[in-house]
Amino acid sequence: MGGSVCAFLTVMVLCMSLHGSTADESYSGGDSDEAPMDKSEKVALYSAIRGFVGDWWNGSDLYPDPCGWTPIQGVSCDLFNGQWSVTSLNIGPVHDNSLVCAENPLFTPHMFHLKHLKSISFFSCFVKPAQTLPSDIYWDQFPGSLESVEFRSNPGLTGGIPGSFGRLLNLQSLVILENGLDGVLPTSLGSLSGLKRLVLSGNRFTGTIPDCLGAMPDLLILDVSGNSLSGPLPPSIGDLISLLKLDLSNNMLQGKLPSELGKLKSLTLLDMRNNQFSGGLAESFQGMELLEELVLSGNPLGGKLDAIEWKNLKSLTVLDLTGTGMSGEIPRTFSQLKKIRFLGLSNNSLSGCLPQKLESLPCLSSLYINGNNLTGKIKFSPGFYSRMGRRFGAWDNPNLCYPIDELGPTNFPYRVRPCGQQEEEREMLWDSIPRGKLLGSGYGGARGDFHFLHPLGFSSNGVDGIHPGNFWLDVMLLSVVLNNIL
Repeated sequence: MGGSVCAFLTVMVLCMSLHGSTADESYSGGDSDEAPMDKSEKVALYSAIRGFVGDWWNGSDLYPDPCGWTPIQGVSCDLFNGQWSVTSLNIGPVHDNSLVCAENPLFTPHMFHLKHLKSISFFSCFVKPAQTLPSDIYWDQFPGSLESVEFRSNPGLTGGIPGSFGRLLNLQSLVILENGLDGVLPTSLGSLSGLKRLVLSGNRFTGTIPDCLGAMPDLLILDVSGNSLSGPLPPSIGDLISLLKLDLSNNMLQGKLPSELGKLKSLTLLDMRNNQFSGGLAESFQGMELLEELVLSGNPLGGKLDAIEWKNLKSLTVLDLTGTGMSGEIPRTFSQLKKIRFLGLSNNSLSGCLPQKLESLPCLSSLYINGNNLTGKIKFSPGFYSRMGRRFGAWDNPNLCYPIDELGPTNFPYRVRPCGQQEEEREMLWDSIPRGKLLGSGYGGARGDFHFLHPLGFSSNGVDGIHPGNFWLDVMLLSVVLNNIL
């Protein structure tokens, strides 16, 4: 029996030994699977962030494993040769727990030691002036890894764009939006042949648009709006054959629209409002069959609308030519713009009749033709006015009218006079009114005791000879009365 006990104990010890060995190997194997982070990489990350958010931030205590079990909001990592490296750094109040900049944030050299950094973003970080971007010597330290650079809403960020940005040859997105940067656009940007998005809007850039920007065949978005750029638009703009969106609005650009714009066959948005372009519409526009939004308002373009075969722009949803000095008639081919939602032609010198077929446009929700010299009768149906409401503007066309007898009491164009007999009746009625009795003599002669008009919601109509049911005649008469009183 003693031998059996010894044998049993021997088996138990052997099993425990094997179990302990397996557990140790499993734990050890787990350690070997965890990729380390290079110490210099970790120090560079902590130091770079501390420069932006302040010395109070102690990354080594708060985030001892920034690419592992204690991740930092706004920091992304990836494996390179078996070690973790930082690939993305985002500073600014994007999320509740984002890294928020201190009152006086600083760029430190440590950010440029993150050797695998692909993306950096700074949102609402540099508020107080005046912080400048680091000099060329720092940006040149990135060994071609950087693909995206973004500075958004940093009014305290001043100075120019470093020329070394043109040497970030793998850059695909450069966004410098609503900052305080100024100076001219560096020609070195033309070296970024792989760039897909270039947004420089809302700054204080001056000078001309460099001709070299046309050397970006892969560019999809170009936005330089809201600056003080001047001079003509370079013909090389037509070489951006992949471009989808082009926004040059709110600058001081001038000259004739280059015909090369017609080469942008993929363009869906062209916004050039509030510049000084002249010389009429570019005939080459009619080749942009994919164009959805064409906004040219606030330019002294001049010329006539029929310079373009509008029927070719089948994808157009927004057309804004407000205040462009256009003359001539509204082309009847506008009725073939089946996708148009917004049509703005106000404050021009357009003449002739308003095409009735515009009413049949299935998607039209806003039509503004006010401030022109249009004539004749508006022949739209009551349903059109009901659908459009105040989004149909036709006022300030002195010789334009609507047929009051064909419309209901509520469906009529705002601030447009009625046509025909009613106009003559209004004149006859006004001539028949005893002015001295109604108005007295001089300011206050009416004594404030005459009754205003019944259709406006008051109790009676005390003006002899006025038909109380004719709203527009009474309103017009009231306007004349008040003008004489005041």
